[in-house]
Amino acid sequence: MIYKIARSSFLLLFIFYNFLIGQTNPNTSKVTRILIVFDASNSMSGKWQGVEKITTAKTLFNKLIDSLKKIPNTQFALRVYGSTVKYPPGDCKDSKLLIPFKTNNIQEIKNVVSKLQPMGITPIEYSLIESAKDFPDSKALNNIIIITDGIEECKGDICKAKQFLESNGIIFKPFIIGIGLTAQQSKSFDCVGNYYNSDQNDLYKNINNILLQQKLNNTTLQINLLDIASRPLETNINVTLYDAKQKSYITSYIHSLNSLNNPDTLYASPYLSYKAIVYTIPPVESNIQTLNEGKHNIIAIDAPQGGLYLQRQKGNFNFNEKVRCVIRSIKNNQILNVQNLNTSEKYIMGDYKIEILTLPIIQQDVQIQSAKTQTLSIPSSGMLSIQTIEVGDGCIMLEKNNQLQWVTNLNTSTQQNYYLLPGKYRILWRAKSMRSSIYTIEKKIEIKPDMSETIKLY
Repeated sequence: MIYKIARSSFLLLFIFYNFLIGQTNPNTSKVTRILIVFDASNSMSGKWQGVEKITTAKTLFNKLIDSLKKIPNTQFALRVYGSTVKYPPGDCKDSKLLIPFKTNNIQEIKNVVSKLQPMGITPIEYSLIESAKDFPDSKALNNIIIITDGIEECKGDICKAKQFLESNGIIFKPFIIGIGLTAQQSKSFDCVGNYYNSDQNDLYKNINNILLQQKLNNTTLQINLLDIASRPLETNINVTLYDAKQKSYITSYIHSLNSLNNPDTLYASPYLSYKAIVYTIPPVESNIQTLNEGKHNIIAIDAPQGGLYLQRQKGNFNFNEKVRCVIRSIKNNQILNVQNLNTSEKYIMGDYKIEILTLPIIQQDVQIQSAKTQTLSIPSSGMLSIQTIEVGDGCIMLEKNNQLQWVTNLNTSTQQNYYLLPGKYRILWRAKSMRSSIYTIEKKIEIKPDMSETIKLY
């Protein structure tokens, strides 16, 4: 847990920014909102490099806000936790918005921060979740900066707070400002990002530049579905994006090409590890990929497809029932799709096994080629009507190569209809009341396309 390893003396600064995949291109004149969350808990009374932590935090805060106020069209707000209920015992819901968003309030915020003294307990996760409510809307570029010593005292988890904020369209880039963090300790923050040492001279400049970059340079993502010639021309397929590191769902969309045959451009977070699953038949997926911040990123996935059209031969469709076709992988026999007759479907190029659920079943291997449509024509059926005067047991057998091939068992109705492919058949039946095999009735019949035949088993 983060709070267990956080007792090394260090300060954490997290910068969050608002992001919705698929949003329209943000206008550079948008308001930037920066919510500052300040830790005034009792743990801030501890020393860091010989100085009380809260004193260091206030100095850090003043430098930050003086740097950030240079960003044009910016509003600030202040939330403080651990400032009202003395520890012990403290209150794990001791977190309040003291100054809401407005313009020209930096001095007001400075005055409040200057008077803060270490007092209560540290509910980091709770404060971050509550912070999402402090923004009037999601139309601005919404940011959260939290200054804390990182000692979570309410069994909270920064990673869980991150997941909550992301589920509400707020994703964050953290700056962990610390001293003496080992490589192993820094791994505990993998779920939220990288960290910076406190002695980096350009730290405040980096923060300022990143917030400006949010306004001017969006991070975009393009999924290229490649055909056999490695051209990004495959499209009209569902694409689902996952955060591979957190193993969590991000979004889904139907891939499309614009008038210039270019794939969709999505606005994306550069701080996630993406995996794209493309729901071709069978599905294909990308490698795990991180994005370059403020740039256009492309994930290319091989997805060459061809078509399979299953049709009935022309005839009297009164005898052609709705038949389904099972499409299997020829490698492992896995069912990939169930396709109806007289429909067309696309598949990733390769070899497939097809089972057409006519009577009898047709089994056939087919090779799907890129950018081509393979057509399979199924003979028209004929209809067989079977009449009995009482219920019984029996089956339909196909005569093939001087042998009989089982097709289907008869049901117990006295009036039965079956759609059969053209061929010669034998009907075997015995009434249930006749308890000897010598009473078995065997009749031969030939089924022709689009013709109806009736046999009476008595």
